Amino acid sequence: MKSPRSAPRPEGPNSMLWKLLTLEQLMTGSLVHLVYWFGLGVVSLGGFAAIGTAVGVALREPSFMGILLAIPVAVAGLLVITALAIVWRSFCEFYVVILQIGEDLRVLRRSVEAGAATPAAVAPDAAPSSVRRRRTPADRDQ
Repeated sequence: MKSPRSAPRPEGPNSMLWKLLTLEQLMTGSLVHLVYWFGLGVVSLGGFAAIGTAVGVALREPSFMGILLAIPVAVAGLLVITALAIVWRSFCEFYVVILQIGEDLRVLRRSVEAGAATPAAVAPDAAPSSVRRRRTPADRDQ
């Protein structure tokens, strides 16, 4: 079964520009991907800096003490970089979810403006059982 399609809109030569200027089409979704990869690159550079620091400490101290100092620095640096990568990923995913919520709200608003039925407009009998009001003994007496 095919989904219903909305009426076609007249597309002019500057329709894409007009959509961007009137904020009908958001370009932030595609920019989030660029920001994510840029941030991940910065985090990776930090990881290389942590490993370089550990190697530098190990080379500067030719004794066994230099190696003992380099191992915790390398491990701590890698753990911090891993944590930063996870936090950065979750921040970007949160931002994408917020954008998707905005898109969903825009679709709902357009459907309400077009006169389409919304889930809230459906008969109360169609509501899930968790939403229905439970009958009390006082209701049964009436």
